[in-house]
Amino acid sequence: MAASKKAVLGPLVGAVDQGTSSTRFLVFNSKTAELLSHHQVEIKQEFPREGWVEQDPKEILHSVYECIEKTCEKLGQLNIDISNIKAIGVSNQRETTVVWDRITGEPLYNAVAAPVSPGPSVPVAVVPSGSSVPAAGTSSVWLDLRTQSTVESLSKRIPGNNNFVKSKTGLPLSTYFSAVKLRWLLDNVRKVQKAVEEKRALFGTIDSWLIWSLTGGVNGGVHCTDVTNASRTMLFNIHSLEWDKQLCEFFGIPMEILPNVRSSSEIYGLMKAGALEGVPISGCLGDQSAALVGQMCFQIGQAKNTYGTGCFLLCNTGHKCVFSDHGLLTTVAYKLGRDKPVYYALEGSVAIAGAVIRWLRDNLGIIKTSEEIEKLAKEVGTSYGCYFVPAFSGLYAPYWEPSARGIICGLTQFTNKCHIAFAALEAVCFQTREILDAMNRDCGIPLSHLQVDGGMTSNKILMQLQADILYIPVVKPSMPETTALGAAMAAGAAEGVGVWSLEPEDLSAVTMERFEPQINAEESEIRYSTWKKAVMKSMGWVTTQSPESGKNVFVYYCHIFLVC
Repeated sequence: MAASKKAVLGPLVGAVDQGTSSTRFLVFNSKTAELLSHHQVEIKQEFPREGWVEQDPKEILHSVYECIEKTCEKLGQLNIDISNIKAIGVSNQRETTVVWDRITGEPLYNAVAAPVSPGPSVPVAVVPSGSSVPAAGTSSVWLDLRTQSTVESLSKRIPGNNNFVKSKTGLPLSTYFSAVKLRWLLDNVRKVQKAVEEKRALFGTIDSWLIWSLTGGVNGGVHCTDVTNASRTMLFNIHSLEWDKQLCEFFGIPMEILPNVRSSSEIYGLMKAGALEGVPISGCLGDQSAALVGQMCFQIGQAKNTYGTGCFLLCNTGHKCVFSDHGLLTTVAYKLGRDKPVYYALEGSVAIAGAVIRWLRDNLGIIKTSEEIEKLAKEVGTSYGCYFVPAFSGLYAPYWEPSARGIICGLTQFTNKCHIAFAALEAVCFQTREILDAMNRDCGIPLSHLQVDGGMTSNKILMQLQADILYIPVVKPSMPETTALGAAMAAGAAEGVGVWSLEPEDLSAVTMERFEPQINAEESEIRYSTWKKAVMKSMGWVTTQSPESGKNVFVYYCHIFLVC
């Protein structure tokens, strides 16, 4: 029997998509953007002490190798020649911090995860002493709280004015970003301190650790990051696109441990082991920037919203840094080549999106699976005046109100679990509108439509509600893997690879599902104004105590506010 022929598909590009709960490797056809195969491996989270969340950098690295090997095996079963894979891109969870030994290649401590949500220097989800339960509805990998005292200490000695950090980085002084986690490691982990003293330490976010390891590690591994990941460290000047000496002095970070900052699309090095040995790694983007690229939001004013545990909404502001007056972050969107211009974005996050669905499932038990919520909401088609504000650990952008707590209001004797399910979906949409309104005020560019991705976008009722509440069309790509696609596009477009054109006329037409508003503008505004009234009622629920240490600690308790 004749051997089967290998399928001829033209150049392929792979993408590592390293997230908080799993690692994936995906392979795309560079001419059609078609996803050909992928493999996924779950990764563990470790909780060594209350309020601490860590991950094992070596487990993350091994998961990348496993995903690459398994995907290549699957491609072989499809008669697709893996020698057609011409480049690899990396997309990663952003602020998670790793420090390792350049001599031994061993991590000096576990990767320290990012806490609940980025924002101004508001205490973030501080759990009372003796409590073993995280704040309801928050994603555990976002919940590492150990740096709160570090932030409090730093905030007391900000030089000049309170905009010292934000004016350089676009970010507020917050537990969320890498600089304070690195400062904590330098203050508290002797192995890290000793390695820094002996000039053996290297620092990076997950992308840096992976690229260094995959390109040889102790045998010539490339220690680099890209501008999007660097812009989330609080050490990077987003105007000069360099590590900022004054910021490093403020945080007490030795500059020699920092990675070289490169563009998001260039050859960093070659794979030194595994099935794809010799293939260039030539794309690198933080996950939200990767999704912006994968959604092809290359024009000023284009925006995407990723619906997951929370929501991340990014709006392309072009070559201009737009600083927000409404609690949004200014960040680097991408720089697709060494000689290409940098693009910036405004970013707003909704802390509780998919998490509210899990809360209904795990805490109230009104659904058995997350998918059931669409069926319940469809049964009634309305919240019947019921509003759900899921401020489980305070309100984030644009309010930044830590005293708020979750409420369900507007209840009548007629209200049932279907109406509450519908109200929970509406809550995700109302929160997105609040972020979008803030962006419109900051940018002065009203959106004509919103591009969406993420797991929750499979819920058609949610997508229709979003169109109704924003009163603009919502556009969803038929291929949902936009984060990995963005990393693959950056890798394939790199100079020296050149298998993926990013010219507008060459970009593959992506099939889109479009949701148009189905209510009139007046009804949309009435519902939104009622939501805002409910938000006001959620504020001021938490009291503060002043223990002997003098630090304020939030007291967590749950309120369901009944307005009949």
